[in-house]
Amino acid sequence: MNNANEVRVMVRERYGALVEKDGCGCGPSCCGGAETSVASMEQIGYSAEQATAAPKDADLGLGCGNPLAFAGVKPGETVLDLGSGAGIDAFLAAREVGPKGRVLGVDMTPPMIDRARATAAREGYANVEFRLGEIENLPVADATVDVIISNCVINLSPEKSRVFREAFRVLRPGGRFAVSDVVTRGEVPEKLRQDVLLWAGCIAGALQDTDYAAKLAAAGFEEIGIEPTRIYGAEDAREFLVAKDIDVDAMAAQVDGKIMSAFVRARKPALRG
Repeated sequence: MNNANEVRVMVRERYGALVEKDGCGCGPSCCGGAETSVASMEQIGYSAEQATAAPKDADLGLGCGNPLAFAGVKPGETVLDLGSGAGIDAFLAAREVGPKGRVLGVDMTPPMIDRARATAAREGYANVEFRLGEIENLPVADATVDVIISNCVINLSPEKSRVFREAFRVLRPGGRFAVSDVVTRGEVPEKLRQDVLLWAGCIAGALQDTDYAAKLAAAGFEEIGIEPTRIYGAEDAREFLVAKDIDVDAMAAQVDGKIMSAFVRARKPALRG
């Protein structure tokens, strides 16, 4: 296998196992192993109303933010959730698009898709569909989506430029890219970067914010913005790092303020003329 495929296999196996364990996995809100709850969802940006409304089986505590808080989803729109997992953001988006709208969730992990589909059937979500596929090769037709959301998933991809090109392809002209993700800001020593990003995102693949913006622009996006929603320091990862025999106090100055959850927005240019 090449490196990209090795990463995909690793991520697929890890997230498939999390379905069986019922969480909790990569989201910074549950890296300490806490069970998901209204409080833990509020910690990463969900409202109490959203946390209460989400189907119980849809949240495995894997997110790093709430993309719907910034996406401005409107009734009747078509929303695509990249790496939809057990479906929490897809189900919340379904409430916003209403019966005339549509939500598609794409995930490469069969147990996640099975769980999301079962929840949709049980809860009667007629306007939500889950498709098995990779976010680097979306099983979605060209120019059919109004809004793309994602929650702490793109950082796991070994081929982010392909993800952004695929996102651009499936969006309608004027469509919005509105995701939560883990990004870095400034230089972080590579060894420390691997250790802390392993904690923050399970697979240490987060882009520096300037690189993220550059790759979106290269894919054709405009109106690109990256807004930090939670900044992490060495202290946040203390339990994890101490278990790896890392001196947290010694590394703090090199890490603090440089790793964050962020809302990333961009737009596909509208048709002109």
